[in-house]
Amino acid sequence: MDGREIKTMALAGASGRMGRLICERAREAAIEVRTLGRPLDKGSVVRAVSGADLVLLSVPVTAMAETLERVCPFLDPDTILIDVCSVKVRPMEQMLAAHPGPVVGAHPLFGPEIPEGFTPRVALVPGRGEAALGRVSGLMSRLGFSPFEATAEQHDRAMAYVQGLNFTTTVVFLASMRQVPGIEMFVTPSLKRRLDSARKMMTEDQELFATIAEANPFLQETVRQYMSYLGLAAGGDLDLLAQRASWWWRD
Repeated sequence: MDGREIKTMALAGASGRMGRLICERAREAAIEVRTLGRPLDKGSVVRAVSGADLVLLSVPVTAMAETLERVCPFLDPDTILIDVCSVKVRPMEQMLAAHPGPVVGAHPLFGPEIPEGFTPRVALVPGRGEAALGRVSGLMSRLGFSPFEATAEQHDRAMAYVQGLNFTTTVVFLASMRQVPGIEMFVTPSLKRRLDSARKMMTEDQELFATIAEANPFLQETVRQYMSYLGLAAGGDLDLLAQRASWWWRD
């Protein structure tokens, strides 16, 4: 496996919060970073991507097609193309179709502000080129992240729960509580913790989570599976569900 380090990278979406984090970490690791923002005109794209070891797309999944159209015609054949979208099946298909060279998918499982004590894992999805996957894994380690490998389907099935179902059930739970007049007077410590946890999702990141959920091809299947568990709860099988849920805390 090619162990060459990434020395030069171009980053589209450098003005976004995740883009800024990656830029900062890369520069701290002595990597030359060429930033790209809107508009992605031909001149700026050519200057940024020419001779780059890697081109990283830190753009919303809804902007992936347009970004690839503007960037990929100017990539060197051996330049690694990588994204950091929160879904992987469709973006991987798009990148592989747009760039005949090495392609790797990535998803940092954290936001721009990494909580203290949290392991900043990055899921890496093989696309084209085993050597490219090794080089990207090395890059992520240099940036202070913890990379691991997954398939695009494995990733999206997991994220259908971690992001999609989490957002969906939170929306439904909080919306349904509104029908009880004065319920805000009955907030317990456990509910307060849940409300605090949901605040940022609902007040700052609602559009982001909604977009991610809609783009995940496995969300509807996941919601149907969740409904079957709700059916067990409605039938009184809470003990069974609690036993199954406790696997998270077993040694």
